[in-house]
Amino acid sequence: MIADDSLWVGALTGEWMSGLKIFRIVIWGMVALLAAWLFILGNRIAPPEGQSINVMEPSTPAIGKPFELVSHTGRVVNNYTLRGKPYLVFFGFTHCPDICPTTLFELTDLMKELGPVADEFNVAFISVDPERDTKDLLSGYMTSFDPRIIALRGDLDQTETAVKAFAAYFRKVPTEGGNYTMDHTAGVYLMDAKGGFKGTLDMHESREIRLQKIRNLLATSS
Repeated sequence: MIADDSLWVGALTGEWMSGLKIFRIVIWGMVALLAAWLFILGNRIAPPEGQSINVMEPSTPAIGKPFELVSHTGRVVNNYTLRGKPYLVFFGFTHCPDICPTTLFELTDLMKELGPVADEFNVAFISVDPERDTKDLLSGYMTSFDPRIIALRGDLDQTETAVKAFAAYFRKVPTEGGNYTMDHTAGVYLMDAKGGFKGTLDMHESREIRLQKIRNLLATSS
């Protein structure tokens, strides 16, 4: 009887040890799974070494930021007063020998081709030469082009703000005899009625493409 009891106790002990072993394996398996999950989660949340997590902030458009200038007719014009109609913007200066007057003449021609439709958008020519482009000089200069085109100027700080508002560029370049010219962004910006950037006009494009771009701008702004 004692031998039988010993065998019975031994069997129970063996089963208990086997069960304990299985229990430990299950527990360690769960621990390993939990550790792996925490590692993966940590890698998703933690930023790369040496970097910080960027906090989401309201986005600011790269093109179409605030600016304020004065027109050649003496009217204060800014990004808010231009809203309500789509508008075209480009940069230049009155002493420019070719690109600026050519762009103005070509815009004048496009507006003539569009006829009354050209009344539905504004065109602004922003001077990047505040030193020479006075209000009086701009007033005389603009008589050669469509009267609906407005010339805008400001002091140096206002000019820099306006250029940055369109992510554009300008630089004074000295020339012989103590004179200078201006290097600046070419191309015409297309802005919708809410001041949103919609693309550019390239004067190297065909006439039909440029006309269609303006028509598309009007259609998307209506």
